[in-house]
Amino acid sequence: MNPRLAEQLAEAFWETLHIVGVAGAWTLLGGLLLGVVLYITSTPGPRPAAVVNAPLGLIVNIGRSAPFVLLMVAVVPLTRLITGTSIGTEAAIVPLTIASIPFFARLVEGALLEVQPGLIEAARSMGASTPAVVWRVVLPEATPGLIRGFTVTLVAVVSYSAMAGIVGGGGLGDLAYRYGYQRFQTEYMIWPLVILVVLVQLFQILGDRCARTLDRR
Repeated sequence: MNPRLAEQLAEAFWETLHIVGVAGAWTLLGGLLLGVVLYITSTPGPRPAAVVNAPLGLIVNIGRSAPFVLLMVAVVPLTRLITGTSIGTEAAIVPLTIASIPFFARLVEGALLEVQPGLIEAARSMGASTPAVVWRVVLPEATPGLIRGFTVTLVAVVSYSAMAGIVGGGGLGDLAYRYGYQRFQTEYMIWPLVILVVLVQLFQILGDRCARTLDRR
């Protein structure tokens, strides 16, 4: 590997980590809150409310089904409004977050619905309110599933970040596209791919290990 390539890979790698880190943090916060609301208002949830759950579920489904490349283009005005530009690492975070939150929210809802109903009934029989049931019983019991869901989401964010490089989003995807694809330099295609695969594997191993450690079953 020539020094110039090594330098560009290092810079692109840190850009990718920045994109994934910031988008992942917003996804964790937004997806967790949205997933909890979906769970609470669902039919099996503690406070069923179809008037809230149905439209919210529809928005989530639309967000999950939208192809990421089209979504990046569709939210360009919003990206410019938030970041002041439509290209670069900061701009890539906006569509990444918008695409990832609905994805994670459904995984959160699924993990919460898997909590044993008996535990919830026991908490209710002792006079626990709905917020107390959710925060003190449901979320702690669902923690391993939530971690696994967030790991899957984080892997998807890494994949999306590479796609964002096609439209000037920065990071390893941008490096592979500009130098590897457009200039036909094979090593610029191979090394970003290798680094992304290794990064995904590290996230997956770390997520699985944390989930196993916190699994009390």
